[in-house]
Amino acid sequence: MRRQPPPAKPQSPNFAAKSKPSFFNSLTIAILAGVFILGIGLGVIFSSTTNLNPENVASIQFIDQSAPDPQVCINYGASATVMDTRVFVTYEPFTVYVSQPSMRPGCVLRKSNWSILEQRKLVNSDQVRDCKQRLNTFGYTGKLENSPKIDCVYQSDSGKNAFLNVPGASSTAPETDNF
Repeated sequence: MRRQPPPAKPQSPNFAAKSKPSFFNSLTIAILAGVFILGIGLGVIFSSTTNLNPENVASIQFIDQSAPDPQVCINYGASATVMDTRVFVTYEPFTVYVSQPSMRPGCVLRKSNWSILEQRKLVNSDQVRDCKQRLNTFGYTGKLENSPKIDCVYQSDSGKNAFLNVPGASSTAPETDNF
């Protein structure tokens, strides 16, 4: 004789609808999104703060703000750090001595903007002619209205700048390379 399988029990409606709870329900997704946005916001705040400590000149913003005439410098040239030092050379015996450098903020003007110095009578036509003949430009320290120290400065060859030859470093745009 053959045995018949026992009759199947009827399933209740709740048993068929039972499923695993989702790990990513809407509350969890909202919390994770909030934490993500907060993390990005805090990261931007911490990475964009400028350290205005004069012993840590690590940002171009600090150098720009310290320039003698920040708006003139940014609009008509570039802010700079000026280093004055003296070099002494002896010949018997041959030795080179270098004084302690003094550093101060300065500005280098583009050649096309020398008229600012001429209009204020800070350089004369002879100085402009001499500086042009040597293919140089003007740099200065001190505010323009307070008798700044102005020099005809030479732009060195950027090909010899070891910072520009570092693999993975971006180079400056050609139009900003020449003053």
